[in-house]
Amino acid sequence: MRLMGPMGLMGLMGKIILMGKIIGSIVFWLAVLPVYSQGRFKVSYVAPQAVRIQYLPEGKTEVTPSLPDWVYVKHEEVKTPMLSATVKGNGVTVRNKAGRVVFRALRHEWKDGQATLVFDSPKGEHLYGLGQFQDGYTDIRGLSRRLTQVNTQISIPMLLSSKGYGVLWNNYGLTDYNPSDRCVALVRQEGGGQTEVVNVTSTEGGKQEVRKRNVFTATLEVAKTADYALLLDVGQKMARRHQLSVDGQPVIDMHNLWLPPTASTIVKLTKGRHTVTAELSNGDQPVLYYHAVANETVLRSPVSEAVDYTVFIGSPDEIISTYRDLTGHAPVMPSWALGYIHCRERFHSSAEILATAHRFQREQLPVSMLVQDWQYWGKYGWNSMRFDEEFYPDPKALTDSLHQMNLRLMLSVWSKIDKQSDVGRQMEQAGYYIPGTDWIDFFNPEAAATYWKHFKERLLPLGIDAWWQDATEPENDDLLGRRVNGGQWAGEQVRNVYPLLVCKTVYEGLLQAGKEPMILTRSGFPGIQRYGVALWSGDVGNDWETLRRQITGGLGMQAAGIPWWTYDAGGFFRPQNQYNDPAYIERMLRWIEISVFLPLMRVHGYMSDTEPWNYGPEAQAVIADCLRERYRLLPYIERCAKAIADEGYTLMRPLVFDFSDDEEALKQSYEYMFGPSLLVSPVVEPGVTSWRTYLPKNKGGWYDYHSGQHYDGGQYVTTTVTKAYIPVFVRAGYMIQ
Repeated sequence: MRLMGPMGLMGLMGKIILMGKIIGSIVFWLAVLPVYSQGRFKVSYVAPQAVRIQYLPEGKTEVTPSLPDWVYVKHEEVKTPMLSATVKGNGVTVRNKAGRVVFRALRHEWKDGQATLVFDSPKGEHLYGLGQFQDGYTDIRGLSRRLTQVNTQISIPMLLSSKGYGVLWNNYGLTDYNPSDRCVALVRQEGGGQTEVVNVTSTEGGKQEVRKRNVFTATLEVAKTADYALLLDVGQKMARRHQLSVDGQPVIDMHNLWLPPTASTIVKLTKGRHTVTAELSNGDQPVLYYHAVANETVLRSPVSEAVDYTVFIGSPDEIISTYRDLTGHAPVMPSWALGYIHCRERFHSSAEILATAHRFQREQLPVSMLVQDWQYWGKYGWNSMRFDEEFYPDPKALTDSLHQMNLRLMLSVWSKIDKQSDVGRQMEQAGYYIPGTDWIDFFNPEAAATYWKHFKERLLPLGIDAWWQDATEPENDDLLGRRVNGGQWAGEQVRNVYPLLVCKTVYEGLLQAGKEPMILTRSGFPGIQRYGVALWSGDVGNDWETLRRQITGGLGMQAAGIPWWTYDAGGFFRPQNQYNDPAYIERMLRWIEISVFLPLMRVHGYMSDTEPWNYGPEAQAVIADCLRERYRLLPYIERCAKAIADEGYTLMRPLVFDFSDDEEALKQSYEYMFGPSLLVSPVVEPGVTSWRTYLPKNKGGWYDYHSGQHYDGGQYVTTTVTKAYIPVFVRAGYMIQ
């Protein structure tokens, strides 16, 4: 098995600061780099293939941050970098060792706390990353995005280019990607719209919510015919629907019980006036931002202390490996987490968990871990870190019984604690909550330590194996407008970094307690991979469009350097007739078939008994084959997991990682490599019996994973599919076993 080229240089070094004053353009390319500056720039070589660039406020020669450095873990001196930085005027050019320009920053701006970076992004470039978004884009060049943390959206300000560079934007607050300075407010029209009652999850548990659709309209006028980046902001912290039409043609249409507050797309508009219409939910106050797509990329943060970013050069694997050198290596994922993880919302008792485990064994269905979702605390209050003994009389005996069956248990634990619970009263008395919320203030080291103290004393003795840190955004963007750490910092300063600190607290505590950490969480930030964390895509729906958008979202996470990711196979929100609806079962099976080839394989569902036998014999047989296939692949996945830890490898691989010189491969939105050998071609449409796949250029071609038939690379092929499998191809010259 070939995983990647040698990475021996990647873990070596740190930084040299370039200070002093010179005139004009300078190139730093010396065996031992001296200290220089160019005006307000500070340039630091932080790794052999990475340079950190800071553009300082007027009159400053150093960055004096008011916040800790939570992202970077290495700052060593590098004496022989493999790149050079040229500062000229207000721009910076980065070249590789051969002198070829790899990255060119056109402008840096810092004014009144707002930091802006503008860099060259020519036609033909493909950009990937920024984390997990629900807009359906894999290649995000020209797209507008607003980076906030909410359920189903994970903001990781890291970009990867097909031109051989990456950019890590160092800011803990909101970041706008390709922001628009022009906007138009949409006005609600009287009458029309539908009303519906839906079952949703909330921070108070499951509830019903009445939702009314309203129609909003506006007129948009553009000065030229061009591609335009559109960003629809619904005006609430969470959306219920994303829908936008231009001149009667839908350009955005996404429906889920929870959605991020913004939705993005790129649309070609002709010069002149256009009518825009949006059908949205009650309480929305939509604004549409727009601008013509240009040959440049912009990152902007409204709360900052400097323009601060790191440029990486090399292949995608080299870039991600260096990124992890600087922000922390992912530990080896436990082998028991790489099989099948079975979850539902929810198990109601110890007896129900054990009965399900025994049924899996009787049905000869392989499984590695069962998951207890929320509400096990019962009468003791939200996340009281205590099982209600009426339904869970002896949690330690439960985990012991599962261990005797060679099964593990994962438990849902929140960063939110009921203030009326025993733990909550103690935390509130000490002032350890984010003011005005039920979320613990992990920015306060004492609050974090006390949270862990209760966690350690109340939960660790129970023998639980893995920890589901749910809603670590915190949910609904609750830092906005608050102050943290005893009022020391504004929530806007640290708006996106909360999940990193939650997972840091739990991971470091587990290590100190001698436990093998495995954490599943719903949100993240650069560096979170070093805390033994896997992420999942949140409370998503189950329809075909949602499935497509989870795949693109997962690929965005991988390109942003986060190796462990999955989704709720089958969708979290499911139809009420899910057990006997053929259309839903077809979708569910495709979700599960794809999940065989995700970094983690996990089923989940709201108000659902997700066990295979509940969906009929035919569905159970297909799911059984999927589970067995996952376990046949385990040795291959385990080798990839070791490479993730040792070499900074990426398991779920956007095609740019392996085929950056194949333009047709870079056009694919849903295909990806699973490790070095397997090309996965997800089926994301209903009722198909054949599927078209692009096979990238590859010496020796490809072999059909199911039939063994050989195909040349560099072409589209159409292969037969059944309900039982999706197309997968083996790369010639690479091994699985």
